Amino acid sequence: MTILMVLLALLGGAYLLAVLETWSMTGRLRPAAPLHAGLALLGRESVVPRTPDRIFYETAPVLLLIVAVLAAAVLPLGPDLIIADLATGALFVNAALAYVLVALIMAGWGPNGAYAMIGGWRFLGQLIAYAMLIVMPITAVAMRAESLLNTAIVASQAGLWNIVYQPLGFVLFVIAAMALAFRAPFDLPTAAGVLAGGVDAEYTGVRLAVLRLARLLLVVTLAAATTVFYLGGWHGPWLPPWVWSLGKTLAVAAAMLLAGPYLPRIREADLLSWCWKLGIPLALLNIFVVGLLILVVP
Repeated sequence: MTILMVLLALLGGAYLLAVLETWSMTGRLRPAAPLHAGLALLGRESVVPRTPDRIFYETAPVLLLIVAVLAAAVLPLGPDLIIADLATGALFVNAALAYVLVALIMAGWGPNGAYAMIGGWRFLGQLIAYAMLIVMPITAVAMRAESLLNTAIVASQAGLWNIVYQPLGFVLFVIAAMALAFRAPFDLPTAAGVLAGGVDAEYTGVRLAVLRLARLLLVVTLAAATTVFYLGGWHGPWLPPWVWSLGKTLAVAAAMLLAGPYLPRIREADLLSWCWKLGIPLALLNIFVVGLLILVVP
């Protein structure tokens, strides 16, 4: 039952994001638009490139979908609403999301096309930039909770959410999450106006539908991780815990989706430079400040 509820929450969140994305692009709110677009893709012929690496080409969209679901499996919607409450759940989220790179490299290499390959290698540059900015804020979060259990991390925020306790870590984590989800302004692997779709360029039909669903699920999963690590998870007055979790997750996902297009796209070299020269020192500062607060404040 728990597995079914979590999967339905993920799919429902992805559908709402697709509606929001359509509205932001067309200016018209059409709740049925994602359903129509999905059915159109499923009914369209799946064109395969002439000389693909077939295993990589077929596996990449499915792997990206599995990664998003696996990471969500250790994120609680409520005190007892979690698929797997692992003792190292916070690190498992990072470990699972590392395979986003594998999926995109496969999607870039598999079709044997120039645009797709450039998109895949661009994402490798993003990984080198944001990887530490995922792990280091999680470290500070675990320090306060004195646990890597995600339920314990949420419980530690009963009196004060981590967005207030460690706002610098929150900002760094959200930036890294947007880079991991390759949403604008970090959409270098797809870059529609530059790479003609990048890693999406050679996918059509059912394969493209799976790839787009996986991207939306990835955004929902990262928004759920932000909610668990920084926004108090299920904590909130009056409403049931799962309602608070879902509401916060959808708010973060919508912000990630809508804020990006208003920012200029960042070159991979600039992103790498800023993350290593500015982001990592700030993440170390965040860990140091949190350590001091733990020692000084009861």
